[in-house]
Amino acid sequence: MHSTPEEDPRPKLWPRFLGSIAIFGVMVGLMIGRLTTPDPIALQQIEALPNGVAVWFNREPQLHGEIVDGAVALLFNAKGEAQRGELKLNGRDVRWRVQKSDKGLLLNLLAARPLRGEWHGATLDGRWRLEVSLREE
Repeated sequence: MHSTPEEDPRPKLWPRFLGSIAIFGVMVGLMIGRLTTPDPIALQQIEALPNGVAVWFNREPQLHGEIVDGAVALLFNAKGEAQRGELKLNGRDVRWRVQKSDKGLLLNLLAARPLRGEWHGATLDGRWRLEVSLREE
């Protein structure tokens, strides 16, 4: 009867202290993660050039380009708005369209005659510029 100590009526603070430290650590980790995550890659603008287009992004996106049946198609791993426009190439119309896809943004360049395209990108003024040069076949 006297070998078992009486239960302590005071609350147990050690589990509460460890729980609060764990919650605090998770919150600080989430804040640091949020601060160090870079901005998503975004399409900023498209400009028509005499022989193609220039596409501006805030950072360099992943790029996959193909020439499909005389049309130039470029897929960017980026976010942005759907847009469309046209430009003149050797006095003929070339239409371009940016549309959203499940893998990012798709830029199509299409003309009445088959097109060939070459593209190269570079960092300029803290932004990334992709220049697409077109020529007719």
